[in-house]
Amino acid sequence: MRKNKTNVTVVGATGYLGKYVVRELISQGYNTTALVRRLNKLNDIESVKTKKVDFLNVDTLAGVLTQTDVLISCLGITRQQDSFSYMDIDYQANLNVLEEAKKAGVKKVIYVAVYKGEQFKKTALCAAKEKFVQEVKKSGLEYCIVRPTGFFSDMADFFDMALKGKVYLFGDGSCSINPIHGYDLAKEMIELTSLEKDLIQELNIGGPVSYTQKELAELAFKALRKPIKIVYIPNFFRRLTLKAGKLFISTKVFGPIEFFLSLMSVDMNAPLYGHKEITSFFDKLAKKVGMSK
Repeated sequence: MRKNKTNVTVVGATGYLGKYVVRELISQGYNTTALVRRLNKLNDIESVKTKKVDFLNVDTLAGVLTQTDVLISCLGITRQQDSFSYMDIDYQANLNVLEEAKKAGVKKVIYVAVYKGEQFKKTALCAAKEKFVQEVKKSGLEYCIVRPTGFFSDMADFFDMALKGKVYLFGDGSCSINPIHGYDLAKEMIELTSLEKDLIQELNIGGPVSYTQKELAELAFKALRKPIKIVYIPNFFRRLTLKAGKLFISTKVFGPIEFFLSLMSVDMNAPLYGHKEITSFFDKLAKKVGMSK
């Protein structure tokens, strides 16, 4: 492992992607610090320094980014918990860190948003993320907005439905996506954004293989060694659910559903990167539930 004088601070370090980012930074020799709400969340990663903060309390952020050269934010929530909203975390918490970064003289900021996020600004999740993207762009700092198509962990929804016996798809299941594994995304984003050089401003990134939703369902059933049972639901019902959900279901409950239903209607194919394929991910999930091949 080479030593690197660049000091990198990661927020959102305890999440699915954040842990991969921290591990990759350490493996590449970067001086790595993680800002976390709970100190014990990264006990399994050696060589990372941790600082406990409350992202919604600016007093706890004072001085934590001193000597930081590059700030990487994977901070965000998929499912709203602890009464926090998307605007609380994906926007305000990130903004609090960004304001502290400007005070501390941080040179560069990398933020993980959503591929085609501007197209989905009507969803509560992307509304918060894209609002923060605009703050980054006008911050005066050198920046890169990383836009992954979707994580392997997101594809677990197909597996979970298959495990229950049926996968429900809207339309004919032909919309496609090339999801990326957290390990591949962490490795590629750190290499491609060249932390020691000028950052590119936007990075659209997906995994090495594109799958239709129908193919993802079939692969999930194959991993479970279950017969393929796919129910195709007319897109009309998806649109109706989106409208009704906003009216009758709380944002806390409906937010993830709204995001999932919105993405189900479009192709999410970005430039191909990485090496890990979804088949191995589904196989590991099947092994966990005792139904591997």
